[in-house]
Amino acid sequence: MTMTIQFDTLRYVEKLRSAGMPEAHAKASAEALSTVLEQSTSTTLATKEDISVLKEDLGKVRTEVSALRNDLDIKTSELRSEFRSEFTQIRADMKLMHWMLATSVVTGLSLFAKSFF
Repeated sequence: MTMTIQFDTLRYVEKLRSAGMPEAHAKASAEALSTVLEQSTSTTLATKEDISVLKEDLGKVRTEVSALRNDLDIKTSELRSEFRSEFTQIRADMKLMHWMLATSVVTGLSLFAKSFF
């Protein structure tokens, strides 16, 4: 729906001229004002139907975002579980390496001591 504003440029120019403005300036001012009024009224305003469609689209987007959040929560939980199992395995490996190192040190010390005593 476009709205039209009636603007009498000739009358506007005559008023400006009677106020002492030069004719060239008055015509330029009238033309500029006419252009602004035309542009400001030529844009289409949203109707109730447009707003209703936007609300439906927004509802769909919200639903999609909610589904993505749920998927993200599930993936995050899965990753945490995987990290926990990996860290548990790493800890077990480190304990084994600790005991292997301790055994090697004790064996080396006992061989060293045996060679001197």
